[in-house]
Amino acid sequence: MQGLIMDRPLLISDLLRHADNVSGEREIVTRSVEGPIHRYTYRDAHRRSRQLARALQALDVKLGDRIATLAWNTYRHFEVYYAVSGIGAITHTLNPRLHPTQMAYIVNHAEDSYIFADVNLVPLIEAVTDDMPSIKGVVVMTDRANMPDTTIPNALCYEDLVGAQSDDFEWPEFDENTASSLCYTSGTTGNPKGALYSHRSTIIHAYASALPDVLHMGENEVILPVVPMFHVNAWGIPYGATMVGAKLVFPGPKLDGASIHKLLVDEGVTMTAGVPTIWHLLLNHWREAKTNVPSLKRVIIGGSACPESMVQAFQDEFGTDVRHAWGMTEMSPLGTVSLPKPSMDKPDEILRKQIKQGRPVFGVQMRIVDDDGNELPHDGESFGELHVRGPWITSGYFKMETSDVHGDDGWFATGDVSTLDADGYMEITDRAKDVIKSGGEWISSIELENAAMGHPDVAQAAVIGVPHPKWDERPLLIVVPAAGRTPSHEDLTVYLSDKVAKWWLPDDTILTDELPLGATGKVLKTELREKFGDHTLPDAG
Repeated sequence: MQGLIMDRPLLISDLLRHADNVSGEREIVTRSVEGPIHRYTYRDAHRRSRQLARALQALDVKLGDRIATLAWNTYRHFEVYYAVSGIGAITHTLNPRLHPTQMAYIVNHAEDSYIFADVNLVPLIEAVTDDMPSIKGVVVMTDRANMPDTTIPNALCYEDLVGAQSDDFEWPEFDENTASSLCYTSGTTGNPKGALYSHRSTIIHAYASALPDVLHMGENEVILPVVPMFHVNAWGIPYGATMVGAKLVFPGPKLDGASIHKLLVDEGVTMTAGVPTIWHLLLNHWREAKTNVPSLKRVIIGGSACPESMVQAFQDEFGTDVRHAWGMTEMSPLGTVSLPKPSMDKPDEILRKQIKQGRPVFGVQMRIVDDDGNELPHDGESFGELHVRGPWITSGYFKMETSDVHGDDGWFATGDVSTLDADGYMEITDRAKDVIKSGGEWISSIELENAAMGHPDVAQAAVIGVPHPKWDERPLLIVVPAAGRTPSHEDLTVYLSDKVAKWWLPDDTILTDELPLGATGKVLKTELREKFGDHTLPDAG
């Protein structure tokens, strides 16, 4: 017997319609690409999104068409999110930090029909226009006064398109399993792969992300998503924040510490989210300027592992709580959030849990398995490959008939080597391809990196395995020193000696000016292995 419940589809357009109805006066603030601060409300955003939806239909955009965006976090990008998905087309976010040839590959693979691009990113499209045959036109996301001279055929002005249309528009209804947005993986181990989300999965993810013990989004919050809207849909924040009617603050293209600080202060931001590299910049600015942001209650840190020193800096120096989150493009992306349990009252225990990736959000199930696929115990010691499943986790890749990581039993193999403890906390010890195999045992490069970044002379750190004649591989520590500092291998060894097992201690240290970062801010271990993989260790010559 089934329940007697109305069968109403879960659609992204309903998020914005709801925000208009119940939180219509709440602000959306943007530091625009053109420079000035732009302010309007959810009601304005809903009106303009309906106008844009009409404009898209006038361009003959139909159900299932892919519409690319090459844009920063702005109110116009927000409108495109809702207008494109709202008419049943698919929002495909492009990362402007990709190499042009990789961008062209993704556009061609997705078969995008239009690209919506911020004015300062138009040159990236000009460089590969001839290599993207599916593109019918490029909409430059600005007004007529700021339209650039461009070699792009059929370049259209965003504000002209929107202004020419009426807002007398009713959002269509369709199956909630209709595809809504397309995000590609970073492609660090081959060509990028497309994760295709649905309206249903996006709405359920928004519900989960807004929960108090997850991202804690509510109408009284002021939320600044520093994580880009081209990085897994800004971790779903544009949907979750709209669901609850939170004030949104978009940073545009200026992501330096001083610019972020000014927005945090001027708009009274209570919650912000981004990757560790951004927070290094902000913390350095706070220290140099001897300031902080009294309104800021919490920082969400994800995208790569959060070092213990960063948690301590935010909480002990500046009084801002940290929530360490983890996820993947294939997971829409939210998987876990690390918060202490109510029963935990010892500071050391709380900090130890906070630097783990955290407990699964409701809807996400996890297991760890050995090389033979046998499930391992949740004892915090056994480690194996992490598998996940849930209602917002992809079941395959776009336009790929088979996938080695989507199993027949309904689980997705993440490629992360992890532990699960009895309290439900997951901790990633390494990516399967990055773990260091020494003398038949595994060494976690992530744990070593996080420990090293606690040293006051270290700004950034990375660890790779290099060949050793006796032990197979040994860890090599690669350090970007703090300004004016020159840490020695001996200093770092002494510092790490009571923080990791003795046999984990790096065999050598290399100082470098910078670490290679990928398009999403993660350290590119492949490039480090290419550059330093042949390094001869002191006792291995």
